[in-house]
This record gives sequence, C-alpha cells and structure tokens, in this order.
Amino acid sequence: MKNSPKYGKVRVPEAQDGLPEAVGPLYYGEKSQQREEKVMKQMLRHGKRIQREKGPGGHRRPAPLAGMIAVALAVVMIMMGTLISPLCAENYPSKPVRFLLPFPPGGATDLLGRLVAKKYADSFGQSFVPDNRPGAGGNIGTELAAREKPDGYSLVFVSPSMTISPSIYKKLNYDAVKDLQPISMVMDSYYVLCVRNSLPVKSLQEFIDYAKANPGKVNYGGGVGTPPHLAGVLLSRMAGIKMTHVPYKGVAAAMVGMMSNEIDAVMIGTPAALPQIKAGKVRALAFLSKKRLDSLPEVPTSAEAGLPGYIVQSWYGLMAPAGTPKEIVTRLNKEWAKISTMPDTIEETRKLGFDPVTTTPEEFGQFIKEDIEHWRQVVKDAGIKAK
Repeated sequence: MKNSPKYGKVRVPEAQDGLPEAVGPLYYGEKSQQREEKVMKQMLRHGKRIQREKGPGGHRRPAPLAGMIAVALAVVMIMMGTLISPLCAENYPSKPVRFLLPFPPGGATDLLGRLVAKKYADSFGQSFVPDNRPGAGGNIGTELAAREKPDGYSLVFVSPSMTISPSIYKKLNYDAVKDLQPISMVMDSYYVLCVRNSLPVKSLQEFIDYAKANPGKVNYGGGVGTPPHLAGVLLSRMAGIKMTHVPYKGVAAAMVGMMSNEIDAVMIGTPAALPQIKAGKVRALAFLSKKRLDSLPEVPTSAEAGLPGYIVQSWYGLMAPAGTPKEIVTRLNKEWAKISTMPDTIEETRKLGFDPVTTTPEEFGQFIKEDIEHWRQVVKDAGIKAK
C-alpha cells in the first residue's frame, strides 16, 4: 500500500530494478513458462483491480499509472512468451548441455549415459557434457538436477534407483514426480548374476546349493537400495537362501571388489559386466531375463538355469528439471525417437546388452509413478527398513 494525496491508498507492486516485482524475475529469464503465464494473469487482474477502485465519495478513479503499467507489461510479456518460446526451442541447444550421471564411472548407468549423450551431441551438433555426481544411491545427482535452472541445459540420466529411493529413504530432498520433467525412456536392459572365479560353483543351481550349505556366509555387493541390492534380496527369497549384502558406492566398485575376492557375487547390469565376463575375470551364471544375450549365447537365462521367474529388468531414461519449456522437452523427445531407430544406435546398444526404446513424456511419467509403487511393495515384502 502507498498513500496517494489524490486517491488515498493504492496497491502498487514492489519494484525490482525499476520493474514490478512479478516482472523482474521473468525479465531475467529465471522462471518457467508455466510460472510466467500464472504471474501474467495475476498482473492482469491486479491492474484491472486498480482501475476499478473508487476514490473518496464513491466516484470511480481514473486508472492510476501503476495499474496501466501492470496491464501493459502483462500483455507484452504474454505476447513475447508466445513468440519467443518456439524460437528458443528451434535454436536449442545454442550452448553445451550438462548431462548429469548420478553414479560413478564404469557402471551401467555411466556407460549408457555417455553413449546417449554422445548420440545427442552428434545429432544436435552441440556438446552434451557427461557430469558424474555419485552418492546416496543416485540421489545426490538426481537432487542436483531437480534444483537446476529449468532451461533445457541441465538434464539427468535416471534408472530404477530413482523409483526405489522413496521406499528406502525416509526423507528425500526432491520428489521424482513433482520436481522432475520426464522426457523419454531410452533403454531396456537386464541383469546378470556373476561370481568370483575362485568360488566353487559353475551354475546358478550350484550357487544356490552352496549358499544353503553356508547360510549367511555368501555375500554380494552393490549400492544400498539400488537394483543390484534388491536383486540379491529377491534371489534370497525365491531360492530360500540367506546372503549378506556388502554396501559399495556403486556396482562398478562392487565388481572390482569381487575380482579382488572381497565378495562372492554381484547382480549387475549386462553393459558393465560384459567386458569382465569376456575377459574371463568373472564367471557369469545366468542372465536374469527371458532370453539369452546374443553376445554371450552360452550363458543361460535364470529359468533355464533352474529358477523360473527370477527376472530383474532395468530401464534408463532422460529427465529435466520441472518447468523446462514444453517445446524443449518435445524437441529432446522427438530427437531421441529418431536417434533410437538409427542402425548404428541399435548395433552399439545391443552389443552392450541394451534395447533402445522410446516413449512420450506422458507415458514415461506414468511409468515412473507405477514403478515407485512396484518397488515400494518389493521393499515392504523384503522387510527392508527405510533409513
């Protein structure tokens, strides 16, 4: 409220660098398109309300300058947003894009994320820069992405760890549904059960028998609350065995630990496991899938190895901070749909054990909601306590 000697008290927005408060942040491009539209509507209502106010004696006041400015600025900003937003998407990306990877180098998420970033860079002719931010089961990097500016220049590569975390951690500093904008699912993959070469087992059934003969002594590694951890929980329940989980910063570190005889086994994504399996550094007992992998046809599926139903599928997708302009989200989605069907993309990803896929942002968003509930039930049934 400010006092006017002629009209009494008049509502005027607080100024920021000479602009009404609601306009300042928009002028500097710090809010999303949705926020802009909301604020512009508020400004329109505010300006009209000032114009409708009556002065002393009940007479209608002439529109104060502040109200006229608010209305004019609102109209201009709406028109500019309508015209500029498609132009920004058309010219996107005009500078390097930060590509956040929430896990350490060497794991499946890192390997695939770097491949996807390279494909985008080649397609757009602009750098997509991988940035590993590991820790807390992927939550450090994902939270960082949720807090980034929603302008399309910060993206995050996500996996089931994001949908498992709400069931594992009592308090997260981000909401996967509210704070992140889905772009597309990009890959499907499966896990493989590997053991150290010195472990006296040659098949999945021998591994189960060995674990039954040594209850609690067989151990496996991976990040707490990550798919490799829960894959071990699921194996224990289905096979009726008792194993001990050894926490590692990531599954790649767990693989190194197993090759150093620190642990007995890992359930790991095929891309991170393939080089070590082919080099003879670890022994693959079974793929946790419905079909064998073309690049390792001698390794059976879990059903063929004697444990039908033991399937652990992994998925990978791309997200952006909530509020990222729809036009940029659509552009990224359509670009991946094109990239995913290219023969070289299919060949490269399948060699790593992935199948390229694509979805709409809406389909990916719905899948994330459903996967959160799926893992919530798995964690509950396994008796894992949130921490």
